[in-house]
Amino acid sequence: MRRTPIALALLAALTLTGCSTPAGPGTATAPAGSAAPTGGGTFAVITHGAPGDAFWDVVKNGAEAAGRRYGATVTYQGDGDPAKQSQLIDQAVSRKADGIVVSLANPDALKESVGKAVAAGIPVVTINSGSDSSKEFGALTHVGQSEDVAGRGTGEQLKAAGVTKLLCVIHEAGNIGLDQRCKGAEETLGGAVERLQVDVGNLADVTSKVTAKLQSDQRIDGVLALNPAVAVAARDAIADAGSKARLATFDLSADVVTAINAGEILFAVDQQQYLQGYLPITFLTLYKDNLNTVGGGLPVNTGPGFVTKDNAAQVARLAEAGTR
Repeated sequence: MRRTPIALALLAALTLTGCSTPAGPGTATAPAGSAAPTGGGTFAVITHGAPGDAFWDVVKNGAEAAGRRYGATVTYQGDGDPAKQSQLIDQAVSRKADGIVVSLANPDALKESVGKAVAAGIPVVTINSGSDSSKEFGALTHVGQSEDVAGRGTGEQLKAAGVTKLLCVIHEAGNIGLDQRCKGAEETLGGAVERLQVDVGNLADVTSKVTAKLQSDQRIDGVLALNPAVAVAARDAIADAGSKARLATFDLSADVVTAINAGEILFAVDQQQYLQGYLPITFLTLYKDNLNTVGGGLPVNTGPGFVTKDNAAQVARLAEAGTR
């Protein structure tokens, strides 16, 4: 739920700019002699999450909302295959996009394509995953959360809830951020953490595998999902196994918020993915029009925050609107 000072200040500034005088959609005015974003750019958002995924649809909503705000053309494309994601970056370079937004779930596989974009003079903002590689690859900045920090905070919360053996469910092979989440939780939990590899594309199988694991090892008293759809599948698995394991998850969806309200999920780690779509388009527009950069070489953090039963009702209304 907490918003970073940078995000709050930036959004407040943008609101003031947009309200200074009457203007049409995507336009902004400024006092004489001052610079202001004029928009009109063409930006490619290329992630490892395909449209239709509850999490990435919110990222897409944020990017498209920023595009409307600045009168920019924003295209969203997502593919979990790093090779195809790399091809999409190359295509954006060929089209001479004014800027590229890219998630680095598999940094090594995208390094060459991101390097080509930077060499071509196209500004790049990385989001969500791969913050450790962003600066090395030549990106302007990274927008997301520290997965290590989020993982450690999650471990602390689960420890406080009495969890002593945790099952960490990894739903994408090779995604560096997911391993960082599990590792961070392991550092602070003070108990055992076991990883379980599943396929997010087959949620019925996720439920089956988690059920089998809980039935075969009744010492597991906590389950950590790293994806909202996997969280719902894990909730069903806990019920099927007759387990009393406490469930927590990373990231939000309307179903997750409902489950938190019902006491079926303890909490969700909120990285405010709407901002991971909105802020990069803002930053690229400012760079295009005024050569502004944000972050000073450090990531712009959008999380972690925690959604619990105490604040879930407020977040639910926003999740239904597609902005959380």
